Amino acid sequence: MTTNSRTPSKPPRGRRPGLESTRQTVLNAARARFASSGFAGTTIRLIAADANVDVAQVMQFFGSKNDLFAAVMAIPKSAIERINIVFEGPDENLGERVAHAFLTSWVTLAEESEPLLAMLRGAIVNEHARDQLRDFIQSRLMNALGEGGNSEAALRSGLAASMLVGVIISRQIIGTPFLVEVELEKLVRIIAPTIQKILVP
Repeated sequence: MTTNSRTPSKPPRGRRPGLESTRQTVLNAARARFASSGFAGTTIRLIAADANVDVAQVMQFFGSKNDLFAAVMAIPKSAIERINIVFEGPDENLGERVAHAFLTSWVTLAEESEPLLAMLRGAIVNEHARDQLRDFIQSRLMNALGEGGNSEAALRSGLAASMLVGVIISRQIIGTPFLVEVELEKLVRIIAPTIQKILVP
């Protein structure tokens, strides 16, 4: 009778194959879950189930729900660039450009709308999300006015932001039927003149 004298090979050192792709899968699942359920309604267990991984693996990657939420909240570069570009044109149609850019990011592009909606839902209960959302919206609109320290400019910026966020909440979170059913271009045409009057008196 012969025996196999070969010794078991040692596992390779370094990162396990597929670990980074698994982390990204968890991140994608968390982004979609936060966007649909908000911060309070999302649990690590739900995210793990969505990503088809163990809860322990989610914790290994991100440590806690707060840390995972912070990772999800990274605003897509494309959304920032889209909003910044609208301020490069003439003032005459600024309201239309701003409304179209904001609604495009928040409504039509999933890769941008999911993290933004997750941030919006989370802003109600999470200070980090609230800070990021405020900075993202307010700073973009203040650029349009060119008067960073002016109280009148800040007021107008805040009013425009409130209008746009209100439309997004009503359409994307509450699901107000008339707003959900209307086409994006028609919605832009209706609200753009008001945004224009607020930003460019």
